[in-house]
Amino acid sequence: MSRQGRVMFSRMDEVVFGQPAAGAVAELAGRRGAERVLVMASATLDRETGCVAGIREALGPRFAAQYQGMPAHSPRAAVLEATAAARRVDADLIVTIGGGSITDAAKAVQLCLANGIDSIEAMDRLRPGGAALVAPRVRQIAVPTTLSAGEFSAVSGVTDERSRVKELFRHPDIIPAAVVLDPAMTLATPEWLFLSTGIRAVDHCVEGICAAEAHPYTDARALRGLALLASGLERVKRDPGDLDARLDCQLGSWLSMGPLAAGVPMGASHGIGYVLGAAFDIPHGHTSCIMLPAVMRWNLGANAARQAMVATAMGQPGGDAAALLDELITALGMPRSLAAVGIGRDDFARIAGAAMATPWVPRNPRPIAGPEQVLEILELAA
Repeated sequence: MSRQGRVMFSRMDEVVFGQPAAGAVAELAGRRGAERVLVMASATLDRETGCVAGIREALGPRFAAQYQGMPAHSPRAAVLEATAAARRVDADLIVTIGGGSITDAAKAVQLCLANGIDSIEAMDRLRPGGAALVAPRVRQIAVPTTLSAGEFSAVSGVTDERSRVKELFRHPDIIPAAVVLDPAMTLATPEWLFLSTGIRAVDHCVEGICAAEAHPYTDARALRGLALLASGLERVKRDPGDLDARLDCQLGSWLSMGPLAAGVPMGASHGIGYVLGAAFDIPHGHTSCIMLPAVMRWNLGANAARQAMVATAMGQPGGDAAALLDELITALGMPRSLAAVGIGRDDFARIAGAAMATPWVPRNPRPIAGPEQVLEILELAA
């Protein structure tokens, strides 16, 4: 039988890259006819640089208010605070400036605004499988300062503080209407954060390439994205001021989302990473640094040909993909074990059980039937 598949295209209108963010955002807001723009920005970026102020000034009278202070992993309470800020000014556009937590929070804010959500309990209605959601009317322009690439998905990751579980809210219209990739906006991002989120994007590429449901369209994006990231991250590590290298990383991050956007599932690295982030507050970039090589080693018997494609994209045909990833992550100075982030074997049973409930562990290319297999992976990452 001939191969079959389906590729869904997102409702993002455009990506602007290599242009100064302030002018690009002002032009995009003007073309959308926005009159009351809520800016959601990194507090540190606003305090320590002129980047956020430059965008506010470029927006001029279109700027209505600013929300800042979003914690890591986008907790529900903070999402509701940002939603209240948007309601106070009757925002007709949200501009986000910062990393994945701000980006994901704004996507959830769009759903809260459209569906009358005003409490932590009411956010339960946003869970998949519930009542049909009202489509957002207030859209988002994202200016990312990290490489985690959440701005290229129609999924919002929000942590429920009651259970310390990170949940995924979905709607095709919450993907940002536009993304602005300006490498200068990443210069103030702490090195560990920029590089580790770059490995998060590498994780998107690698698990997309290695998925049992991968196909040529997503391969093309993920393989090119991986090549750009592997080279760009090493160059940024050598010279943090190399804007061309930073732009390569941003473009690679964009391409890394090709598999996810087209419906190709991620695997155990992402699934276990969700648990490590929500339950132990480990940054998602670090979870990928720790888990991806271990998952690759565990999966090797099931997808050796696919792992060979990863090695070739990293410039080492015939190489061991897990070892190459380990070398790259080590060269960037990132943590390489669970012990390095304070997680010991006493935590493994809890992690393994929770990982089975994530959307990705059950779709790992080497089947994972239960927590026992997750424990084997955790031992490789111990």
